[in-house]
Amino acid sequence: QVQLVESGGGLVQTGGSLRLSCGASGTASSSNVFSVNTAKWFRQAPGKQREWVALMTPHGPTNYRESVRGRFTISADSTSNTMYLEMNNLKPEDTAVYYCKVEINMKPYWGPGTQVSVSS
Repeated sequence: QVQLVESGGGLVQTGGSLRLSCGASGTASSSNVFSVNTAKWFRQAPGKQREWVALMTPHGPTNYRESVRGRFTISADSTSNTMYLEMNNLKPEDTAVYYCKVEINMKPYWGPGTQVSVSS
């Protein structure tokens, strides 16, 4: 069993920056989890459906939803088994709970989420 925990959320002004972290722990299968499995960041704003934000594949290619491309960067540190989402030039429409997700052997694992609020 793998546990994911997000951190780094908070309240910032428009144009500000935050770096979210997603730490993985649990059984041996959690080691290097972000190096061998596709991992993603999602977000869910109040009253809206959860949406995909960014993904990172085991071999490196990344992808982003159009509204965050050029502002957000997904990365991972295999030594600490942590995935990151660097968010710059934040906008009020980025306000949401952000979740990390990884699929291991086709089973999805989610973190509990971290709140990001951007004031105008």
